[in-house]
Amino acid sequence: MAEHDELFFDGREIFLPEAADTEAFGYRLAQELVAGDLVVLDGPLGAGKTAMTRGIAAGLGVRGRVSSPTFVIAREHRPGVRPNGDAPVALVHVDAYRLGMTGQSALDELDALDLDTDLDGAVVVVEWGEGLVETLSDGHVSVRIRRDPESDVRTVQLRRVESSDAAS
Repeated sequence: MAEHDELFFDGREIFLPEAADTEAFGYRLAQELVAGDLVVLDGPLGAGKTAMTRGIAAGLGVRGRVSSPTFVIAREHRPGVRPNGDAPVALVHVDAYRLGMTGQSALDELDALDLDTDLDGAVVVVEWGEGLVETLSDGHVSVRIRRDPESDVRTVQLRRVESSDAAS
């Protein structure tokens, strides 16, 4: 995806022919994000959620290597220099896949992470959070990623969702 390509937040399908395009898409998406944004990544195992997050991290210019936070649940990356010159912003990368597996409710475990506090000064990206984390904010960016099982082609749908939209 070329850096000058416009992003559409209307749910239209965007085709990413190679795995590297997923990171490039995340990089481009980061140019639209500011502290306080909640990004919810939805897709099956291997769809490219962590690759998308690596691209977002690169686009935000945050510090530290991005990997799946499956066992730590949430990982914070300190702000660095944003490539586009915008104000630095931290990234909190959350993997909600295991929430609710400890016997506590997923909502209680989510509440214990204090992500609503992180939203003030960071972009929060949540893998596996659809239907769970939307209550943290008045709106969020929904990124649905699907991967063709026969190739590396991914289909992405991007939407900005306001809390009133999520209820319907």
